[in-house]
Amino acid sequence: MAASTGVEQTMTKRTDTLLKPVSTTSQAGESFSADSGTGQDYLVDFLEKELGSDLKSLKNVGELLEKLREENKILEEQVLTVSSSVPPKVSAALSAAEEAICSLEGLLQRERLISNMLQQHLQGAQPWMDNLGQTLNQVDTIERHVKYLRCLQHIEELSPAVSDDQQCLGGHKGRRQYGCTGRWTKPVWMFSPQGLPPRNTSLLAQDYQGPTGQSLTPTANAQEINSQLELLVTQLLALQTSDDLISQRALASCQAVPTIQPASSATPLSQEPPLCLPIQLMLLPLSRRFRYHFYGNRQTNSLSKPEWYLTQVLMWMGNSSTFMEEKIQPILDRAGATISAMVELCRGLLSLVQEKVASDASRLLYDDVLFCHLVEEVLQFEKELRSNQSYPAVLPVAVEKMDAMLSAEGAWSSQYKDIKLVDDFRIRLTQVMKEESRCPLGARYCAILNAVNYISTILGDWGDNVFFLQLQQAAVSLGEEVVLGGLGVLEVGRLASLEGSLFEGLLALLDRLKGDMLGRLLEWTMREITEKVKPYGQDRWLSLPPQHDQSTMTLSSSACSMMLCVRDRLLNLHQVLSLSLFQLAWQGLAERLDNVLYQDVILSNHFSEGGAAQLQFDMTRNLFPLFGHYCKRPENFFKHVKEACIILCLNVGSAILLKNLLKESEDEASDWAGAGDPPPESALNELGVYCLAPCDVLILLNLRASWPGH
Repeated sequence: MAASTGVEQTMTKRTDTLLKPVSTTSQAGESFSADSGTGQDYLVDFLEKELGSDLKSLKNVGELLEKLREENKILEEQVLTVSSSVPPKVSAALSAAEEAICSLEGLLQRERLISNMLQQHLQGAQPWMDNLGQTLNQVDTIERHVKYLRCLQHIEELSPAVSDDQQCLGGHKGRRQYGCTGRWTKPVWMFSPQGLPPRNTSLLAQDYQGPTGQSLTPTANAQEINSQLELLVTQLLALQTSDDLISQRALASCQAVPTIQPASSATPLSQEPPLCLPIQLMLLPLSRRFRYHFYGNRQTNSLSKPEWYLTQVLMWMGNSSTFMEEKIQPILDRAGATISAMVELCRGLLSLVQEKVASDASRLLYDDVLFCHLVEEVLQFEKELRSNQSYPAVLPVAVEKMDAMLSAEGAWSSQYKDIKLVDDFRIRLTQVMKEESRCPLGARYCAILNAVNYISTILGDWGDNVFFLQLQQAAVSLGEEVVLGGLGVLEVGRLASLEGSLFEGLLALLDRLKGDMLGRLLEWTMREITEKVKPYGQDRWLSLPPQHDQSTMTLSSSACSMMLCVRDRLLNLHQVLSLSLFQLAWQGLAERLDNVLYQDVILSNHFSEGGAAQLQFDMTRNLFPLFGHYCKRPENFFKHVKEACIILCLNVGSAILLKNLLKESEDEASDWAGAGDPPPESALNELGVYCLAPCDVLILLNLRASWPGH
C-alpha cells in the first residue's frame, strides 16, 4: 500500500508538471481551467483513461504529451484564424451602418427641402384661394338673386291676368307651386303685395267692427258684403300653407277631446300653430292699438297697473264674440275648417299679453310687490277668460301652470335640504384662507377675514329676526330633521325656549375661524414690531440724566423705528379691514404691545430718574397718541406700561414709603385683618395703580436706581 501510494503521488506531480502548458492553452481556448475543481476532476479521469493503474504504461507519457501539444497547436491556429476574421466583418457592418446613416440624412434633407417648397407654394396660393372663395360666394349670391328675379318675373306675368278673386286664387296657387322650389322663396308668394287685392283686405276690415263696441246693423247691401266676406275668408283659408292647416286640425282635434289633460302635457303658447289668415288680418289693427297704448312712454304703460291691458284684452274678446260666432264661424264651418273663430281670436290676443308680460318680467322680478300684483291679476284674468269666453282647458294660461308646479314631485320638499350653502361657503373660505396664510398682511387674506366677519354678523342678526325665530319655533314643533339633525336634547330644548338660535353651531365655527385669522394677522404684525422694540429695550436707561423741563424732551432715537412701524401697521389695518374688525385688531395689537414693552423693556432694565422720565415721555406723548385716533383714552389699553411708568416716576419719598409698606405687607400678611390698617391695594389705587399686583409693584421699585445712599 505504501509503494502504491508513492507511485500515485509521483504520477500526480509529473502529470501536473507536464500539463501546465496545456492548462494555459486550455484557459486561452476556454476549454477548461486547471485551477477549478471541475478541471482537476477532468484531468484525473483523463489520466486514468489513458494510463490506468499500470505502472508500465508510464512510457506512453511522451506520446501523450506530443499528442496534447499537437492538439494545442491546432487550437491556437483556430483561435488566430477566428480572431483575424472577426475585425473585417465588424468593419464591414460599421461601413454599412455609416452608409445607411448618410442615406437617411440625404432623405431627411430632401424631405425638408420638399416641405419648404410645399409651404412656400401654399403661401403663394393662399391669396388665390381667398379670391376664389370670394368669387364662389358671389356666384352663389348671384344665383340666388337670379332665382328670386325669375320668381318675381313669373309673378309679374301672372298678376295682369288676374281679373277676379277666383283667378287671384288660381294665380296664388301657381305662385305657391313655383315658390316651393326653394325654401327661401316662400315669402314671395305668401306675402307678395300683388298677392291679395287691397279691396279684399279693406272689405275684411270694414266687416270686422266688433271691438268698437257698436252693434251690427244691416245695411242695404248687407247680402253682397256677406257674400264677399265669405268668399274672402274662404280664399284666405285656401291660401294658408298645408303645414299650418295640419297643425290647426291637430289642435282642433285636441280641443274636441272632452277630458281635461294635465297642463304639463298641453302645448305652450310659444309652440302653438299659427293663427288662420283671416284672424291674423283682423288682429292687425288691434295689435297696433295695443302697442300704441301699452308700450313706450305712454301713461297707460305702467308696471304697477297690469290690469289695464288685461282688462282691455278682455273687452276686445267680449265685443268680438258676436261677430265671430254669427259671421266668421259659419263661414269656417261651410269651408270645412275645424277651428273655432273665437278661440283663434283669443289665442291671438293672448299672444299680445304674453309678449307684454315677457317684456316687463325683467323689471318686475326684483320688486316683490309688483310681481305679486302681476301674478294676482294674471290669475284673475285667466279665471274670467275661462268662465266668460269659454277658452278651452287644454290651452294653458296661468292656473294650469301653477297647478303643474304645485303638484310636481318634490314641489313641497326643500330643494336644499341636503345642501348647507353657508357651511359650504365657510369651508371654501377656510381652504382659500390656508392658501393665503403665508401672507396674512396681504389684501386677499384681509378680504377673506372681512367676508367671514360679514357672514357671522348677518347670521347673528338673523338669529334675532322675528321671521327666523318663527321658523325656529315651527321647526322645533314639527321635529324637522333637516334643521334639527344632529342636535341633542339640550340643544333642542334651548331652541324651543328661544334661548339659542338656529345658527349657533355655524356661528361658533365662523367665530372660531375669525379668531384664528385675526390672531394670525396680529401675530405677524407683532413680529415686525417686536424686532423694532429690541433696540429700544437696549437703550441706556440707567445712565440717562434727569430732565427737569419736559418741554425740551424729545422722542428717544431708538424708539423712532418702533413708532413708525406701529403707525404704518395701524393705517394699513384701518384701510383693509372692516370697522368692527379693525376695532378688534387695534385693541388686540395694543394689548400685545403692552405686554412686549412691559416684559422686554421695563422688566429687563434698571432706570435712573432721567431714564424713567424718558420712558414715560415716550409712552404718554408718542405711543399712546398713535391709538388716540381710535379711542378717547388709549392709555387704558396699556395698563401695564402706564402703571409701571407711575411707579418708576414716583418721587423718592413716596417710593420709599410705598416700598416699606409693601415689604411690611409681605412679612405680616396674616396680621392685616386685626391691625385695622388699610391693605396695600388701597395705597396703590390712590396712586392710580389698579392692574399691577403688590408683588409686581415691589419688583418695579427695585428697578429704580435713584435711592438715597446710592
